[in-house]
Amino acid sequence: MTVISVSGLTVSFGAETLFEGISFALDGSDRLGIVGANGCGKSTLLKVITGELEPDAGDVFISSGTDVLMLGQDSASAVPETGAGCALERMYLAFPELTAAERRTDELTRWLSLHSGESSDPKYASAASELSSLTEFYAANGGHVYRSRCRSTLEKMGFDEESMSRPLPSLSGGQRTRLELSARLCREPGILILDEPTNHLDIETLGWLENYLSTYPGCIITVSHDRYFLDRITNRTLFIDHKKGKLYDGCYSASEERRRTDREIYERHYINQQREIARQRAYIEQQRRWGRERNIIAAESREKLLDKMEKLDAPEKDAKGLSFRFPTTVQSGNDVFTFRSVTFGYGEKKLLKDASLMIRRGERVFVTGPNGCGKSTFLKLLLGRLIPGSGTVEAGHNVISGYYDQENQQLDPGSTVIEELWHRYPRMTETEVRSALGLFLFRGDDVFREISVLSGGEKARLSLLRLMLSPVNTLVLDEPTNHLDVMSREALEKALRGFEGTLICVSHDRFFINSLSTRIIAFTEDGGLADIPVDEPGHGWDEWRNSARAGGTARDQSRKTSSGKEEYLKAKKDVADRRREAARMERLRAEQKKLEEEIDRLNAELYGSAANDYQRAAEIVKTVGEYEQRLLEIYEETES
Repeated sequence: MTVISVSGLTVSFGAETLFEGISFALDGSDRLGIVGANGCGKSTLLKVITGELEPDAGDVFISSGTDVLMLGQDSASAVPETGAGCALERMYLAFPELTAAERRTDELTRWLSLHSGESSDPKYASAASELSSLTEFYAANGGHVYRSRCRSTLEKMGFDEESMSRPLPSLSGGQRTRLELSARLCREPGILILDEPTNHLDIETLGWLENYLSTYPGCIITVSHDRYFLDRITNRTLFIDHKKGKLYDGCYSASEERRRTDREIYERHYINQQREIARQRAYIEQQRRWGRERNIIAAESREKLLDKMEKLDAPEKDAKGLSFRFPTTVQSGNDVFTFRSVTFGYGEKKLLKDASLMIRRGERVFVTGPNGCGKSTFLKLLLGRLIPGSGTVEAGHNVISGYYDQENQQLDPGSTVIEELWHRYPRMTETEVRSALGLFLFRGDDVFREISVLSGGEKARLSLLRLMLSPVNTLVLDEPTNHLDVMSREALEKALRGFEGTLICVSHDRFFINSLSTRIIAFTEDGGLADIPVDEPGHGWDEWRNSARAGGTARDQSRKTSSGKEEYLKAKKDVADRRREAARMERLRAEQKKLEEEIDRLNAELYGSAANDYQRAAEIVKTVGEYEQRLLEIYEETES
């Protein structure tokens, strides 16, 4: 049964159209993921669905009796900064009808107790009847279990007894977001709308949330850049691109594959039609050049056919994401970082206790663990920004590190975008600086904006650009995909796959971890570091998860320490393979550039000097077709 129907939604702000003509319908068990570039209108669409915003055109129909609850990106601000109350009490407020029933039940019970000798009074009978009705209502609507459900949900969202009882103003932004999400999950509305629900959640909590939502009894609509999350919980995907929305069946990965296929088919149809149009125009010009009456008639007949042809619009370019490559520099030694019996903590809280490990050249090490376990601290110990309480941290020979800070604290808030880059790389010309910024979507007057007014995604892109221009052989990244949309995350993955040095990364993005990791390190409860090498590239997180479920940490530690030589040889082979692949990609890109330039030249000739030469025009059309076919083959490899 359809619970929500969206028809022809259009939203504009001033003269700028955000999106237009978006339509879809969902059944009660559907789980829709909404995907698109930052700024395409995903959150706005959710606000239109909930009635918070009025569309310029279109309608939203929600089935009668279906309740809707939404968790927005700013829901943490709904938690009061002042006043009494704790997290658990805030949860109870999600059930106002039950708390009101409790208050009224207490009032009626006290009144009936005081007037127990007046059972014949009509007021007494009325109160008793109301109490009976309230009791039935309370039981039928989960009154006997909602408080325990509230507590259980908070526990699964990472709240311990102390944080449940803590005053609301003392909660962190992440705790507030999790609190508001918990309150909505407890209500189990018919339509649950979630805007970036995975923000501020660690991997363990994410796993619980995904398991919960996978069996959720109602309809779910979610905006998310977390591809792993989307793949686990959604069965339909709405792509918003170039102000239009297209609905696909299947999770993100399945629908992305169908979307890519649809795009390729459309592009082939467009190319073939343009080829046919060019052939017909060449024929018409030839007939007109001959100039006889029958030739003129033939030309006019072909022109009428061309006019009647339903012409395809030129395929629009994909929303432009980041596109970059990291420069290479001198090679580091084989041993990049060495931890020897390291202990570190703040006061009585020990994050690391007698931890030892070695990171070797060419490895792609991902660090994971719950929020607050010390992942960012681990990176700062590697870089020498923090000194261990005991033990040693050593960097190897020729290690040149580049660090990405998830808080973007290395950016000067008083500088403009162009100044930030120019001060860092003063030898670059203005043209070079602006070209690099343009590559990262800072164009026109955007380059003169102050960093203090940039969004989180814009600061992330600028920090990544600074890092990209640094000649380093070791990348240390702290949550680099935070604030990046799906396209930008995929572009970052592509760039990192071409990086020939060592990668050490803290991330909660399991799709990102799967894509790149050759080794995963996790913090253990006793302050140690457990890790496994990845046996099958592309499945790093899945291997780690399966190992943890099977209780394989000790076994994997044994594997690591007993196979150091094998790991080194494997890492060395991986580096060589990546170099060969990078060289092959360079050759393909050079061929691609040459073919594109040649196609432009031939098209200019086709509509210029060869416009009246049917034989030459036919040769050009044939040659361009062959070149375009080869280009498609190259695109399939370089864009995959």
